[in-house]
Amino acid sequence: MQPQGNLYLIPCTLGETAPLEVLPFLVKKAIEEIDIYIVENEKNARRFIKTICPKKSQPDLNISLINKYTEDSEIPDMLLPCLEGQDIGVISDAGCPGIADPGAAVVEQAHLKGIKVVPLVGPSSILLAMMASGFNGQNFSFNGYLPIDKRERRMEIKRLERLSEEQNQSQLFIETPYRNNQMLESIISTLQPQSKLCVACDITLATEYIKTLTANEWKKTKVDLHKRPTLFIIQK
Repeated sequence: MQPQGNLYLIPCTLGETAPLEVLPFLVKKAIEEIDIYIVENEKNARRFIKTICPKKSQPDLNISLINKYTEDSEIPDMLLPCLEGQDIGVISDAGCPGIADPGAAVVEQAHLKGIKVVPLVGPSSILLAMMASGFNGQNFSFNGYLPIDKRERRMEIKRLERLSEEQNQSQLFIETPYRNNQMLESIISTLQPQSKLCVACDITLATEYIKTLTANEWKKTKVDLHKRPTLFIIQK
């Protein structure tokens, strides 16, 4: 019986950083050996692969897309090479596949088919932000995006603040980068003055900015987060 291939979860950088400054050798080794990929964005994935392995033949790559437009029914066919003994790599648009990322659906199908899943080490903005926040790393929750409507967003911020206090749980969330400044204003105007907020921006990049202050202290602090990938963390 032919052995199955593995599904490798291949992390990439969080921005324009030299990949081998933040990625281990195993990532380079995997990309050197794998020619079949499931990726979130083909152009970005090809550029990343070329940066890691400049001599790798781009025309020989077999690439499938997994994004918000992909139907669940399409995923099993993407995994057929694994069942035929070939390894497949999953590459997100930024950071680690499967974490706040559509690649999770591929991993789910791999487990259903008995395919071995191999996660490789790489930068996760969620974990790096928590590490640098000074908040409770024993109990935290990632909440994705908050509501766009101002009233609903304010209610959700209050709910997360209350949950943080009741459960001693750090509350993480993100915003579309071009709305980051408005989000920061909403947070500091909604939180109680002594509630703490960590803003972690451009993690691993040369412009990295990570700061933890009370809501009251944030009101006296100027920072421009416009179009910069940012994580917000509340701890009451």
